[in-house]
Amino acid sequence: MTTINIFLLATATASGLIAGLFYSYSCSVNPGLGALSDANYLAAMQSINRAILNPVFFLSFMGTLLLLPVSAYQHFGTGRFYWLLAASIVYIIATFGVTMAGNVPLNEALNKISLTNASAQELAAHRLQFEVPWNRLHAIRTYASVLSFILVLVACLHTFDKH
Repeated sequence: MTTINIFLLATATASGLIAGLFYSYSCSVNPGLGALSDANYLAAMQSINRAILNPVFFLSFMGTLLLLPVSAYQHFGTGRFYWLLAASIVYIIATFGVTMAGNVPLNEALNKISLTNASAQELAAHRLQFEVPWNRLHAIRTYASVLSFILVLVACLHTFDKH
């Protein structure tokens, strides 16, 4: 196996892992959290947002951000280049960009909220300010990460011939 193929395999793996994480979160975690009371929902989201900041998550999330453009560059002049370039653009803008510009600021604002002294009305207001925009942004990054992964798979299936 050549270095270029190892990079492409790593890119496909990282892309698939992050797409799977966001997809599974959308299918299971969000609906489960949505059924909780305001106090329990906010506490669970605070806990999840703290727990996800770990090396395993960053390896796939940041790894994809780095591997996609590297793989695209390595395939410049081949039929795979445009698929990998498209995957890179989608991931950088709509997965990484949306996460950093949207979800992360919402997570940081939620992290600052003290739930122990908040009234039921305050908890309901905090949840309303957080849940709907966060889920909307999460849906965007989920669709984008899945699309990016599909584009990587198409690149993998494309012949390597130089043009």
